[in-house]
Amino acid sequence: MALSPQTTSSGFLLPSIHSAPPFFTQQPNQATQAIVTDHWTRLILSYARHRRLFTVRLDDAQASGNDWDEVFRNTRINRRLLPSHLAYILDDMVATNKAVYDPPKQSNSAILYWRTPDEWAEVLYDWAETTGQLNTILTFYDIIEPSVPSQLSGIPLALLRKAIATLGKSNRAQLITIADGEGVRFLAQSGK
Repeated sequence: MALSPQTTSSGFLLPSIHSAPPFFTQQPNQATQAIVTDHWTRLILSYARHRRLFTVRLDDAQASGNDWDEVFRNTRINRRLLPSHLAYILDDMVATNKAVYDPPKQSNSAILYWRTPDEWAEVLYDWAETTGQLNTILTFYDIIEPSVPSQLSGIPLALLRKAIATLGKSNRAQLITIADGEGVRFLAQSGK
């Protein structure tokens, strides 16, 4: 079978390497495995961005019919990514700041940084500015589950907190304790 790109049912274009059986096998040669890991990292992040998936779990490599099935499986060549190989890839992604284990102190589930926390901070601030939310207090729920869907819809709380912390460092946001828990106030930048 010739290596060729393939479009998934979700409209994502899988690279031709996805048709190579060795791509799904952890390689004994470290240099070769580094190349495979790099390809998997780029594939996972671009697919997550395409599908707006924020997390991946080791179980996703094993279970059928989940959000990751069309990437972690290739039925044309009868291959799938094993959880142990995915664990290796996730360890590398965490080590290179392309993901973070969530919850912390475990390695079964990770938040993917298809946008870095700094990039999410800019998306968050732009959203607050364009929706007229500057100098108002919003709950985290208001941001994660807005009445009008936005780029921030469904963002994991841990990632939202990091984005807010980034904005706090530049005095563009302030964490607020409110009756329902925590909230945030986005501050207008001086000179604007």
